Amino acid sequence: MYYYIKTFGCQMNISDSERIAGFLELHKLKPAENINEANLVIFNTCGVRQMAEDRVFGQIHNLTRNTQHETRSKFIVLTGCLANRKDVHKRLKDKVDLFFPINEFDKFENWIFENFLNPPAGGENCKLKIPAQLNNTNYSNYLSIVPKYTNKHTAYVPVMTGCNNFCAYCVVPYARGREISRPAEEIISEIKGLIKNGCKEIILLGQNVNSYNHVTYNTKHVTITPFPKLLKMIEKIPGKFWISFMSSHPKDYSDELIDVIAKSKKICEMVHLPLQAGDDKILEKMNRKYTKKHYLSLVKKIKFAFKKYKPETLYSITTDIIVGFPGETKKQFLESADVMKKVKYDMVFFGQFSPRPGTAAYKLTDNVSKAEKVKRENFLNEILKKTNLANNKKYVGKVLEVIIDKFEAKPQVYFARTRTGKHMRIESKKKDLVGQFAKVKITKANIWNLEGEITK
Repeated sequence: MYYYIKTFGCQMNISDSERIAGFLELHKLKPAENINEANLVIFNTCGVRQMAEDRVFGQIHNLTRNTQHETRSKFIVLTGCLANRKDVHKRLKDKVDLFFPINEFDKFENWIFENFLNPPAGGENCKLKIPAQLNNTNYSNYLSIVPKYTNKHTAYVPVMTGCNNFCAYCVVPYARGREISRPAEEIISEIKGLIKNGCKEIILLGQNVNSYNHVTYNTKHVTITPFPKLLKMIEKIPGKFWISFMSSHPKDYSDELIDVIAKSKKICEMVHLPLQAGDDKILEKMNRKYTKKHYLSLVKKIKFAFKKYKPETLYSITTDIIVGFPGETKKQFLESADVMKKVKYDMVFFGQFSPRPGTAAYKLTDNVSKAEKVKRENFLNEILKKTNLANNKKYVGKVLEVIIDKFEAKPQVYFARTRTGKHMRIESKKKDLVGQFAKVKITKANIWNLEGEITK
């Protein structure tokens, strides 16, 4: 039996797909080279924006249309952000064999055993029905599955899943459930195995990673492991490797966490701190639980800590901003621009507000036109171009350590990243550098990347 996983969306979905693949191969299913050769096709979906949702519908429609005349059966499973949506179930009920939220992995596990590991007398060509009664309890142990990592030198390691914040625009709490933190010992064990096998970069994942807080009870005492303590534990693992994490929430960014990051030799000097909006009333409508003043004070603390503990080291600050949230006036929008000018971000990931079914903001009137959203995003992007280029120019002439990610034979170019997340282009005739650390002298700064040459 052959499987194929199509993943949409964020790094957490990529990590989840790696664990799904690990589970399937543990039970002797094999990966198909392309979607048409698979008996089992799994769509790991993203519902953050309508565009991502439409891509899922389109691909499932095309797949079922192209395979409806085949004699062998092809099973389709849908997980991820869209798996809990009743409107999605209704629309795809005749095309999808199983819908399962990732926090109900046992539902998928039971279905796999029912349909693939012990097939009925009808054989593979018999279209099977989904079991009527399946255990529907919350299930987070899928994070314990040994994943099939897709990258040898960079690995995503989830430390938690779910979210308790219920930001007005966000589907995550509905798609993944409440926050559940993995045991620290399990995380450490996974990372030790990765480092032993030559992994160079560990990226810790969670919907709100800095709210990680695992509690272990035994007969003698209670052990509490908050996120800063977990980072210290990971840093003590022997070996040379980078540590980074995403995504954070400003309300949980403690002074202790800032100090741990700034003092660390292994944690990368980059901080992703989602802003979403610069106006306090819009932040309140978004249910973000912080103000513009609080956010800027956090940025000030972060910059001060880096200058105090690593005065000669470059660092980067990145963010997310939503434009055109319902009711956002032009004056309120300009508060986001003001924050950008004050912080001088290295990168901003912009999103035009897209109403998501089931969220609080879905009930609000989406009264900012598409054209206005585009205009506002372009306005902010011009600010970003200036600050990013100015930040990048600070790198010119410096010799930095990078990780080599990719090689293109023509014209013999390597693509790499710095510890601050800057993308680099390196022309070199040296061979077999992908997945390795390298020392690079920065020779040119562009708006979106750096250029350099490998030093001897």
